[in-house]
Amino acid sequence: MNKAIELEDVSYRYPKARTSNLKNITISIEKGKFVVIMGPTGAGKTTLSLCLNGLIPQLLEGDLTGNITVAGRDLSKYRVQTMSKHIGLVLQDPEAQIFGMTVREDTAFGPRNLSLSVEEIYERVDRALEKVRLKGYEDRNTSELSGGEKQRLAIAGVLAMQPEVLVLDEPSSELDPEGRAEIYKTIDELRLEKDLTILAVEHYSEEVIARANEVVVLNQGEIAWRGEPEKLFRNIPLLYRLGIKPLPVSLVGWDLYQKGWITSDEIPLDVPTAEKMIRNLLIKHGNRQLESCSKRSGIKLQEKKSQPLLQVTNLKYRYNSGQTALRSINLTVQKGEFIALIGQNGAGKTTLAKHLNGLLKPTEGDVVIDGINTKESDTSQLSRVVGYVFQNPDHQIFSVSVEKELEYGLKNAGFEGAEIKQRIDEALKITGLEKYRNVHPFSLGKGERQVIAVTSILALKPKILVVDEPTTGLDWAGINKMMSLIKKLHENGTTIIMISHDMDIVAKHARRVIVMKDGGILLDGETREVFSNFEALQQAAILPPQIVRLTKGLEDLGFQENLLDESEFTAALLRKLEDVQCL
Repeated sequence: MNKAIELEDVSYRYPKARTSNLKNITISIEKGKFVVIMGPTGAGKTTLSLCLNGLIPQLLEGDLTGNITVAGRDLSKYRVQTMSKHIGLVLQDPEAQIFGMTVREDTAFGPRNLSLSVEEIYERVDRALEKVRLKGYEDRNTSELSGGEKQRLAIAGVLAMQPEVLVLDEPSSELDPEGRAEIYKTIDELRLEKDLTILAVEHYSEEVIARANEVVVLNQGEIAWRGEPEKLFRNIPLLYRLGIKPLPVSLVGWDLYQKGWITSDEIPLDVPTAEKMIRNLLIKHGNRQLESCSKRSGIKLQEKKSQPLLQVTNLKYRYNSGQTALRSINLTVQKGEFIALIGQNGAGKTTLAKHLNGLLKPTEGDVVIDGINTKESDTSQLSRVVGYVFQNPDHQIFSVSVEKELEYGLKNAGFEGAEIKQRIDEALKITGLEKYRNVHPFSLGKGERQVIAVTSILALKPKILVVDEPTTGLDWAGINKMMSLIKKLHENGTTIIMISHDMDIVAKHARRVIVMKDGGILLDGETREVFSNFEALQQAAILPPQIVRLTKGLEDLGFQENLLDESEFTAALLRKLEDVQCL
């Protein structure tokens, strides 16, 4: 069988690093296969991907040992430029590989370097943009794209090169749920159509589990596990040990397996299989009508207050290019709410969020925060009320140590002397960063840098915390740590406005959900209510969480209430199976 990728005893250490980031990696991948690399943050996944086209060691240098062969070529004998014809690499940060002023120019950048005809170049560009749902964006300025749109553009640029091997480093981390599904569907179709070999680094499992031939789990630079996806995702204790997020429907199945209702081979890996398994169980054991007794009804929104904490009135915003980003936004937020902003890439979520701390000023309309009109104040004044954590933490880290980073924001907001020290000490203690006080932020992993960004805002003690995609690129442990911190802040009285594409996170934590589409608000309501509106969510390219979809499919069996997570669902199902009445 023809091998597309072969690594033999590969080890690598970055310049000046004390330990190796990859240790004795041996992998052989057949042509036309789809392999997923998983593992916790810092396991070596990105490092491995950079080795496959020669960026390591040709650009990043360091000590590389062992043999690497890709598309039948020994990488030690070929330049990165030569290998780009054969292997496409989509980087973790899409902005690092966007060069063109417009979407069309950027997608054409690679093919233009292959000496193709103009007709062939633009035919490839059109096909690639259509594949990633960017058709019609050809003349859009790349600087005005959302994070998810930039990610799709980076993928389009690589697809236009038509490589034999495609390496994707977290290609869906900033995509909306429907976008993730579409990208992997497209990639899998290309694999089958063109015998393309795919190696994808991923934290999300739902989209790849049914398509991947094999999963390789790295931990501390070594191969910790390797095998079929089904065997990995049905073994919940193993997933926890390896630091990988389980599928919600598999958690339901695991509980049923533990109680003896099903065998381990029957643990479901997708919603249709879970629905079929549960139907069979209920038919076999006698279905009993479910009593509605959800433990989590959500916080009832306070409807009328004399002075809301945040009031947005007829907000409109246009970029300098004339592109309209927000259309007549009207929004009221009360103190103590936990709100999730969701919607497809380019819906206007981040643009709206940047109006909440004065980074952007309304083209029309008003944003009033705690009685302050953002048109009449600067960001330093607003920072005492609204804390903003960027989608990419590196966009707001400037200083040489964690302590100096926190100090920078406090000084900029007008705090002085002993109060600065006290606030820094309190913030570091709350977030567990005390041991990193004198450490340079960029010597830490992305998860820690994300926490540093939150901590720098926390030190300001804002009334409102706006967090843009706080879990992007984090492993399961990092996600749990980040959300525990945000939950703690909310419990202590901070109003949370969170932008997220992770619907499981939204379902577990948000009490109110605002769905945006084409620069406007499509839905606004209590989480359970919003997720029950499948038709509107589909319009906004939102795929509800697995458990919500599972509940919907079982409505005829008495699952009338829209259950939000696996613990709610399992409790309801066991009541039906065991005839335990709700107290």
